Amino acid sequence: MDETPRSHRPPHSLRVLLWPPDPALAVLLGLQPDIEVVSSPLERPAVAVVDDVPAVAEVMADDPECRVLVTTGSAHPGLLDAVLASGASGLVLRDGPPDDLADAIRRAAQGETVVDPALRTGS
Repeated sequence: MDETPRSHRPPHSLRVLLWPPDPALAVLLGLQPDIEVVSSPLERPAVAVVDDVPAVAEVMADDPECRVLVTTGSAHPGLLDAVLASGASGLVLRDGPPDDLADAIRRAAQGETVVDPALRTGS
């Protein structure tokens, strides 16, 4: 009997970087069968989830191909415009359901601009 540990992830799982690291969210996203949370930009994530606009430039300087989603707790006037102007792929709620975030990550990875409907009014 083969005792070799096996990964239950698809061979091409979507690599996601959480910046700053969020261990609880990493666990929740890690429950998604197609998402692998990585701990470093050196692991070439397809999508980075950051918590402020200046972090977008930092991530994109390291990897211009990485899609970046910015999280926020609520809509602020001008925030959506600033996020999109920074080159980010979208704006999502920080404390929304993990399944919604996972869906936003998948959509961003495919090149879509993703904006949580609740945040459109604050632009």
